[in-house]
Amino acid sequence: MSKNTKIILSASSIIIAIIAMLLVATPASSGSEMKIANINETADTLKGRHLTTEGLLIQDSVSWDADAIELTFDIVYEGHELSVFYNGVRPDNFTDDVYIIVRGYLNEQGVLEAEAVQTRCPSTYEGEDADDHDPDAIWDEEDSND
Repeated sequence: MSKNTKIILSASSIIIAIIAMLLVATPASSGSEMKIANINETADTLKGRHLTTEGLLIQDSVSWDADAIELTFDIVYEGHELSVFYNGVRPDNFTDDVYIIVRGYLNEQGVLEAEAVQTRCPSTYEGEDADDHDPDAIWDEEDSND
C-alpha cells in the first residue's frame, strides 16, 4: 500500500469518527423546541422525540426521592401543564416562582422524561434596564421613529 493511500485512509477514518461522535453526542439537533400547549395537542406523534420546553414550576407538584435521586414535578405555561420526570440531582433553587427549562423525551404516558433541568428565577430578570447591559442595543430616537 502506498504512502498516499495510507494517509487518505487515515484521514477518512478520522473524519468518519468525528461525524459519528457529533451525531451521537447531539440528540438535541434532531429535536424540537415546543410550547407545552403544542406538546399536549400532538403528544401521540411526539413519543420518543427529543423536546425542549419551558414553564413555571408548580410548587405543590414537586416530589423528590433523595435515595433514588428521582424528581417529579409539573410545569405550567399559558395555562397548559406538563408533568416531568427527572433522574438526577435536584437543582438548588427549586422553589416558588422558578422558571424551568427541560430537555428530554416524551414517554408513552405523556410525561417528559428529562435529561436536563435548568432553573432561573424570573425576578432576577425583571426591572433591569437592557440599555445598561447591552450598549449596542441602544437606539437613537430618530431610528425608532422611522
